[in-house]
Amino acid sequence: MIDCLGELACGADAVIQSIFVQAIPFLVLGVVLSALIAVFVTSERLSRWLPRRPAAAVLTAAASGAALPGCECGSVPLARRLFGEGALGAAALTFMLAAPAINPVVVISTVVAFPGQPQMVMARVGASILTAVIMGLAWSRWGKTEWITRRLPPAGSASGSRLLAFTEAARHDFIQAASYLVIGAAAAAALHVVVPDWLINQLAGQLLLGVVVMALLAVVLALCSEADAFVAASLTMVPLVPRLVFLVVGPAIDIKLFAMQSGMFGRAFAIRFAPATFAVATVVATVVGLLVLGESW
Repeated sequence: MIDCLGELACGADAVIQSIFVQAIPFLVLGVVLSALIAVFVTSERLSRWLPRRPAAAVLTAAASGAALPGCECGSVPLARRLFGEGALGAAALTFMLAAPAINPVVVISTVVAFPGQPQMVMARVGASILTAVIMGLAWSRWGKTEWITRRLPPAGSASGSRLLAFTEAARHDFIQAASYLVIGAAAAAALHVVVPDWLINQLAGQLLLGVVVMALLAVVLALCSEADAFVAASLTMVPLVPRLVFLVVGPAIDIKLFAMQSGMFGRAFAIRFAPATFAVATVVATVVGLLVLGESW
């Protein structure tokens, strides 16, 4: 019994260490770049760059998300400020979903986590862009500004130290992201050493079940997008399509993002936008995965 527990502990420790060794450099890089964006790229500048036509604004916002590294924690308040600066709501929400999912740090981390699998990287980027664009266009068609009941928090003083603002933003984001990475690594280790083989086989043999489980897991674990690819890559017992769903759903909506959306936009917004985002991200990732990754039901 003791030997068995020792083997389980060693196996779990190996999984956690491998995830941390690979993920931490990208997590640190993502946090630093995100803090720089928060300090130097203001919502006023972004709002001036965005076109006024809904379709063009949504596409431009999606492209901006690919160019500006930003974590989930920073994208929500930035999107809220874009609303306040007069930008189209559809563009603000598109940027909020795109920036954490397809920025260069996330793309590179996915390449490293899935070596020799460029189709996984392309599927993640494609599904994430589609999710952001669909939700942006959906807001332009059906969204209502009266759902946004929270006022903007006061902006930081322009005369304040940028270095102080940078260090505070980086410290906050790193502590929060690293804490969720610990939880995610522990969950991945548990799936490797605790979950019985018959349950893993059931998950691997039923793609629909795997998609649902991994989508819910993404919401609960609330991982930082710069590090989630390494957790997904460690789950080798799960087919690629459910793992893709995990990578697309997580940056779009999870428990911490729901709480932030409720606080920044209002509960009336969050209880409508979050479930719709979850459904769109899950369906889009599944369809893209089936087409690009070549797996079948």
